[in-house]
Amino acid sequence: MKNEKKRKIVIVCFIVTLILIVFLISYFFMVKNLKIGNNKSSQEVVDNILNMKTYEAEIEVEVKSNKNQNKYVIKQEYNGENDNYQEVLEPSNIKGVKITKKNDELKLENTNLNLVSIFENYEYLSENHLDLDSFISDYKESRYSKYKENEDEIIMETFSQNDSKIEKDLYINRKTGMPTKLEINDTNKKTAVYILYREVNVNSK
Repeated sequence: MKNEKKRKIVIVCFIVTLILIVFLISYFFMVKNLKIGNNKSSQEVVDNILNMKTYEAEIEVEVKSNKNQNKYVIKQEYNGENDNYQEVLEPSNIKGVKITKKNDELKLENTNLNLVSIFENYEYLSENHLDLDSFISDYKESRYSKYKENEDEIIMETFSQNDSKIEKDLYINRKTGMPTKLEINDTNKKTAVYILYREVNVNSK
């Protein structure tokens, strides 16, 4: 009887242990899948943006200043420091203009247009403030960089390295981990730039 009782105890212990092992394995994979999916921590989302390797985006840009107000749509592609460009899709009068950035040098390309007028009327277009890469560089370098969050968004805040009067705020969707908009305020020139990300894909791998 004693041996039979011991045997039953061993079997019960074995079954309980097996259930615990299965539960722990299931829990481990569930947590892992959640972190890989849309439940990353805020710091993980921020790090994903800061460690960006490539990105593609179509953005809608609105520039407001005391002089004028301009709107345009731009296609962006970033594949590293030596392969970074933007192409204007709208408005039609400067459609096709490409802004290429290589080794910190900006080059405007379109032989059919008067590029002088572009520099005069589309100041921010001829600079690299519109690049997500530019924001990341500023965020990493500025000691005043920080982020805050609410239920739906994470807002990364920083200042331009070249001009401390230029404030930049990047809004990120908590669920997707992708940027939704970028606000740039030049308090010295009283200029405001609003960038809406129509389509965006950031890759940090």
